Amino acid sequence: MPDPSTYRPATGTIPVAPGVYKFRDPHGRVVYVGKAKSLRSRLNSYFADITSLHPRTRQMVTTAASVEWTVVSTEVEALQLEYNWIKEFDPRFNVRYRDDKTYPVLAVTLGEEFPRLFVYRGPRRKGVRYFGPYSHAWAIRETLDLLLRVFPARTCSAGVFKRHNQIGRPCLLGYIDKCSAPCVGRVSAAEHRRIVEDFCDFLAGRTDRLVREVERRMQDAAEELDFELAARLRDDLGALKKALEKQAVVLGDGTDADLVAFASDELEAAVQVFHVRGGRVRGQRGWVVEKSGDVADAAGDERRGESDLPALVEQFLTQFYGEQAALSGESASDSTTNAVPREVLVPVLPDGAPEIQEWLGELRGSAVQLRVPQRGDKKALAETVQRNAHEALAQHKLRRAGDFTSRSAALQGIQEALDLDSAPLRIECVDISHVQGTDVVASLVVFEDGLPKKSDYRHYGIKEAAGDGRSDDVASIAEVTRRRFLRHNKDLANEAARGGDGGDLAPEAAIDPQTGRPRRFAYPPNLYVVDGGLPQVNAAAAVMDDLGVTDVAVVGLAKRLEEVWVPGEDDPVILPRASESLYLLQRVRDEAHRFAITYHRSKRSRRMTASALDSVRGLGETRRNALVSHFGSVAKLKEATVDEITAVPGVGVATARAVLDALGSGAEQSVQVQGRDRTSSPEESSASSPNVRDDEGAEGPIDGPSGTDDLHTRAQRTGQSVE
Repeated sequence: MPDPSTYRPATGTIPVAPGVYKFRDPHGRVVYVGKAKSLRSRLNSYFADITSLHPRTRQMVTTAASVEWTVVSTEVEALQLEYNWIKEFDPRFNVRYRDDKTYPVLAVTLGEEFPRLFVYRGPRRKGVRYFGPYSHAWAIRETLDLLLRVFPARTCSAGVFKRHNQIGRPCLLGYIDKCSAPCVGRVSAAEHRRIVEDFCDFLAGRTDRLVREVERRMQDAAEELDFELAARLRDDLGALKKALEKQAVVLGDGTDADLVAFASDELEAAVQVFHVRGGRVRGQRGWVVEKSGDVADAAGDERRGESDLPALVEQFLTQFYGEQAALSGESASDSTTNAVPREVLVPVLPDGAPEIQEWLGELRGSAVQLRVPQRGDKKALAETVQRNAHEALAQHKLRRAGDFTSRSAALQGIQEALDLDSAPLRIECVDISHVQGTDVVASLVVFEDGLPKKSDYRHYGIKEAAGDGRSDDVASIAEVTRRRFLRHNKDLANEAARGGDGGDLAPEAAIDPQTGRPRRFAYPPNLYVVDGGLPQVNAAAAVMDDLGVTDVAVVGLAKRLEEVWVPGEDDPVILPRASESLYLLQRVRDEAHRFAITYHRSKRSRRMTASALDSVRGLGETRRNALVSHFGSVAKLKEATVDEITAVPGVGVATARAVLDALGSGAEQSVQVQGRDRTSSPEESSASSPNVRDDEGAEGPIDGPSGTDDLHTRAQRTGQSVE
């Protein structure tokens, strides 16, 4: 564990100017990013007596091994740089206000040619506009069902839309006038987009204009004695008014504001936001986050002993609105669609409120007012938001008290059972998947702090043994282990050659020079788990010995009796069946198995698709893959001429004719395509194979129009829906 005194900057070397600073761990990863009006005052507070620091700050400074800073001209620049670095490096000790994935929202895909309306849960994406969040998905569907009769926009998936476009008939919603059926050309793309924009305007609060427009059209139809149209418009007007009744008016002055409230204890804080647009509460959002050390006691001497609420407010405003502005694809001048409202109401003003207000104004493109509500309706609504924050924190403690405790107990139990020097904060697990030794693949999953880190998951394609085309699990485990730790070993050797001690990597050694970001696998795990018994464990341990990796513990988890095997030991370690430690190891192993099975199925499916080429004499795996890669699918290859096939490097005329004969092209009719004779058959669209690539054992589909077209052509013939 690093000692903060070993990397404390020399006295007088830290500037007193405003700036942004980064703490890095021994492997070069950024673990914390902060900003300060005076870098010297702020950074000196981290190197005070370690016993006086907040627990999270103490953990951060003992995890870090170095600190660096960048001086800026103004605090507004510091705000922007801090946000950019947090977004880029995702430091583990910074608070991240990510979108709450538990609340459903109404999404509108404005980035598509024919925008779609649908209920959605998940992270925000560019090109999509969101309304909500709502407390229940049924509330969105009920509102959407009401409004579709007035705004008949598309709600179907891309697969359904393409299918009905191919068969030339609309879906049920098109027949009952709840969709304008752009799939069959009833309306143009411009007309459909206008319908969607009116729908968005209504939900964004521009309701009066739309209601008046429907009323005018209803009266005009009645005057022209078109009573059928007038009756329909009357029903549309009723649907609009009913939808409006579901959104209570809380502020009569048409306020466009966000109200933010906090409830916190020593370690965690609950944040609640009410989004008010046009005087109506359009949505609610909430988070519960761990408080960073910068909030509690690393905020400088001038704030020590005072409430940490101003620092919480500052962190939230910077990260939340910076993220929302980055994801917003709307015009900055449109106040009803902008991610930053005209007014942000907070419980207290943060330090540097004028600079934050200026920065929010730059994000919005117009002035933003940051203030504390003092009286009236806004004060009453702020109290309601505050009560919601307290309730959210209480519920979170009830739900998560056992979860955090159990994860800590599991890691501590593994440390004690395996006699490790420290708790295994990073665990990696490898699993092998195959069918009787063929199509062998491996997966590597990563858990940090007892939770999966899916961004670090990896697939591996395993080389099969020559002759029988098979590979055993022990050899596969050895191969994956060697490939996993070869880069780490190379980095250590490079560091030693530069004059290092050959131990932990220097920060610059763990940084990718092209991207400037840490290499995810430039540092080792604390615990390496293999799915298997003693032979698999010994194979992995032998590879590590060959590579000189000595700081990683290796164990195996056998499925039958859930025994934990340690290299070189005749007897396994038996963990209690009901222990949290065994449960965590089982979760890691099962996740690796799931990930390997998913990859294996996709690889086997692609291989079987191209099996029609296996019978061609003289066509090996390399040229077979080259053909499929060049044409995109077997169906497209089947349509090709001899000249087109011979354009692929390494394929001659005789081989090209043999390929066409194997695919059954000889008896097909000749059709003229682009001035050249080509062959076709009624079954040509029923076989397709995605274009695949093997790069360091990682395979995946390369998206292209050919595979999609073949899929939907097949769906058109069979009448099946393609989602």
